[in-house]
Amino acid sequence: MTGAPGPAAPSSEAPFPEPAAPGPAPRSPVAPATGAAALRRRLRDALAGGDRVVGTFVKLPTVDCVDLARQAGFDFVVVDLEHSSLPEATALGLVRHAAATGLPALVRVPSVDPALINRVLEAGAAGLQLSTLTAVAEAAALADAARYAPHGRRSVSLSHPAAGFGAMDLAAYLAAEAEDPPLLVGQIETATTRDPVEELVGGLDVAFVGTTDLAVGMGLPGPGALRARVEEIVAAALSAGVAPGGWIARADEALLTGSGLGAARYLVVGSDVQLLGSALRETIHRWKETQ
Repeated sequence: MTGAPGPAAPSSEAPFPEPAAPGPAPRSPVAPATGAAALRRRLRDALAGGDRVVGTFVKLPTVDCVDLARQAGFDFVVVDLEHSSLPEATALGLVRHAAATGLPALVRVPSVDPALINRVLEAGAAGLQLSTLTAVAEAAALADAARYAPHGRRSVSLSHPAAGFGAMDLAAYLAAEAEDPPLLVGQIETATTRDPVEELVGGLDVAFVGTTDLAVGMGLPGPGALRARVEEIVAAALSAGVAPGGWIARADEALLTGSGLGAARYLVVGSDVQLLGSALRETIHRWKETQ
């Protein structure tokens, strides 16, 4: 049989191949729907399809909480940099662990701090949850800090996990970020806002009703007045084409409906601290009942 000669037989005198000529390592662009982009798309597609996604706040400084949430079947977690004692480095580690295990992690921030926002996104955060949103300018500042030019003002680097520590081509990375940008969640938790809620939430993915701060800001009103304000915010979000969201203390459909959050599509249930505390109290209560 004729044809191209096959590979030469290995020589016993040269058992190892010659080393390749030195040169730069090849760059392999990552497909847009992988890594952080894929986690964002998963949540965004679910919200756009009318599904309800359920998460919990992470306040404890251990990746076990992230693993437990993922194992339990939560759709996402929110690493809390507002109401917790988490140091920033620990929070970034929680975000990186969540991203590495395929669980979307958002980060709750008390204000728009562009440097902090850049760091949590570079760690692999699926999005940001901004506390106490009252004005369109604040929502615009959040979007500016979360997105690269020409859509925002976020500073660019490839030396982080979300870009494969430089293994991802710059153009491919920017295209992926533009295709699946970080989710933006704004907490509406005041009796009134400086701008109409419909305008305030227009550029967000989720309008999140912060019921606890809202109740306090309204002077701890009766349930009817609080529910009316919650329903007003939810209706404004739906009118603007934005997914409504909110927080409840426990997984209880009657509680959800009674609080005015029956239409919520982004739902945060309790926190790791709260759920652990509830389980511990229930356990000791039941034990003492048997004694």
